Amino acid sequence: MFRLFNCTLTMLMALMSLSVSISHAQTYPNGAIRWIVPFPPGGGTDILARTLGQKLTESWGVPVIIDNRGGANGTIGAAAAAKSPPDGQTLLIVPSGFAVNPSIYKNLPFDSTKDLAPVSQLAASPLILVVHPSFPTKSVKALISFLKAHPDSINYGSSGNGSPPHLATELFKYLTHTRMTHIPYKGAGPAAVDVIAGQIPVYFMNALQAVPYIRAGRIRPLGVTSENRFGSLPDIPSIAEAGVPGYAMTNWYGLLTQGNTPKFAINKLQTEISRLLNLPEIRDRLSKEGADVVASTPEQFGQFLKVEMEKANRIVKASGMTASN
Repeated sequence: MFRLFNCTLTMLMALMSLSVSISHAQTYPNGAIRWIVPFPPGGGTDILARTLGQKLTESWGVPVIIDNRGGANGTIGAAAAAKSPPDGQTLLIVPSGFAVNPSIYKNLPFDSTKDLAPVSQLAASPLILVVHPSFPTKSVKALISFLKAHPDSINYGSSGNGSPPHLATELFKYLTHTRMTHIPYKGAGPAAVDVIAGQIPVYFMNALQAVPYIRAGRIRPLGVTSENRFGSLPDIPSIAEAGVPGYAMTNWYGLLTQGNTPKFAINKLQTEISRLLNLPEIRDRLSKEGADVVASTPEQFGQFLKVEMEKANRIVKASGMTASN
């Protein structure tokens, strides 16, 4: 009898808990959503957040406010998200540089694996090695020869210390035994402006940014960082194919929220984001602009982040890359 009572009580408590969870899930989101983009406007993270944010506003009927908080390779914006209330009302979009930050910034004001919860990997795309049209090299091999003949005389840009362009260039330098001087910017938008203006001759630009400028003839592509050729620009060789065996790197975009956010909110958010990413208009637009939809589960994205952080740490150690080089 006592066991039956305990069993019944346990079932009642479980049902009550489930009822509360369902009730909370039905009321999420509760008001405006703040979507932090930890870089200035104009980069791939900003483009993707605004595209999805507009659709989320339409589907959920709440304002999605884009909050650009650039600085320190996204760590300022990430810290703001990590310290926000754990209610799922604050979102954070990150590029692959997020996985590098723990290896090059020794005193981050948050724990990347505890204070932020994975929601979904959103999309992935290669970076494209580009030069200004006035630069004398027209191939990866020609660039390598030029850099070896002019060590430390050429500047390369990045969207910040530890950013995907920084990591991609340091890997390129390491594998080709070349030297360039790093000029970090406060985001991909400002860096792209100077590349297009000819202030920076060499840059690994994210495909979401690069494709329109390449088609307009404002920058010259030399190679893509993916293992194989890039579907949107099939005439451009991969960097590995063009003369750097073993070179491969993919830029990805992911969505996180505050680390203690209830599971029901994370699951509801992931389900809706996945639906939006797979809308034909969104999928086709991203494909044309150089990105493939991923839309992973929170668990898949969490495991992916773990692997990416371990891989980034190995590249940082092998290349000698720091937040200042």
